[in-house]
Amino acid sequence: MNPPKRLRPTGDEEETPTSGKEEGGAVDVSIVMPMYNASCWLDECLQAILHQDYTGTMELSVFDDASTDDSRTVVEGWKERLEERGVSVVISGHNSSQPRGVGYAKNKAVSQSCGQYLCFQDADDVMLPQRVGLQHDASVLHPHSLIGCQVQRVPEGSTERYTRWINMISQDQLLTQVYTSHGPTVVMPTWFCSRNWYLKVGPFDEGGMGVPEDLIFFYQSLRQGGGMARVDQCLLVYRYHEKATTHSVTEETIWNLRVDFLQERVLSQWESFTIWNAGKQGRKLYRSLSPTNQKKVKAFCDVDENKIQKGFYTYEDSEQRPKPKVPVLHYKDASAPFIICVKLDMTGGVLEENLNSLQLKEGTDYYHFN
Repeated sequence: MNPPKRLRPTGDEEETPTSGKEEGGAVDVSIVMPMYNASCWLDECLQAILHQDYTGTMELSVFDDASTDDSRTVVEGWKERLEERGVSVVISGHNSSQPRGVGYAKNKAVSQSCGQYLCFQDADDVMLPQRVGLQHDASVLHPHSLIGCQVQRVPEGSTERYTRWINMISQDQLLTQVYTSHGPTVVMPTWFCSRNWYLKVGPFDEGGMGVPEDLIFFYQSLRQGGGMARVDQCLLVYRYHEKATTHSVTEETIWNLRVDFLQERVLSQWESFTIWNAGKQGRKLYRSLSPTNQKKVKAFCDVDENKIQKGFYTYEDSEQRPKPKVPVLHYKDASAPFIICVKLDMTGGVLEENLNSLQLKEGTDYYHFN
């Protein structure tokens, strides 16, 4: 089921965008930047836009989501320098008492822009000089795809496993690992796409704080038959800090979206399957499934002899009588297909070695969920 797109009416406090370009003139690339209390990062962010080596036409479209610091003043101070470089600047915002959320601000920044291609830029990140040029070239080749890139995470080591995953998963895994807890395999701060594709998939959900608008859009793009591609070069400095809006989204919200998408895209195609992990995460997945998909679980599998010796997992909360009892097997005695509920890159390579020993194909014989 497709999630609803929640759009807010434009309030009286909305501003008409101010622009340094003539009306009606399309540009090649619009850099789309929602902004909320980003003053301390903006100089570095805007300096990097100024130094792009892209030779086509560009604009910067900023929507200020009721900042209470001097973010707006900082951007206005860069307008002349950017326009001298040939980057037209469009700025608007609102001054209500509360921000309306990232999805709302992104939609507004897109709607006031005119580029054939959209380069999404977080105000706290820094693009490297080749970003727009290389991602534009990739987007021309893949007009129905979200284009990403490799990143440098700062502070260094702040999310080591996540950063390694962003940069190292293969092109095939960009499609097969969309159900993991890491979220979109092409991460939002690196997104670049054609305007036509955004219009086909979007707009972003405008539910506000606590809504993972990027994950919802990402899943919708896949539903529409969209692809993904990554420029295998570091083109963005991706900043980690406690004020980032992603921290407002609960794990349970993400979990429910992931389970629903897994059931829709994978489990609906399978007659039966095995959950790899008889522990907490595997049992939680089982309990989260629809009754139809619970009946498809033929076994749990594990490497823990204590779990295996118990023989069965009994679903105590089930209303069925007798209560469902699911066998617990050693992974070598279990059969594909599998949903893997063990975290990647956390077992010193043991999980990966066990999977390889069974000669299984990711995306056919198994999918990672954790």
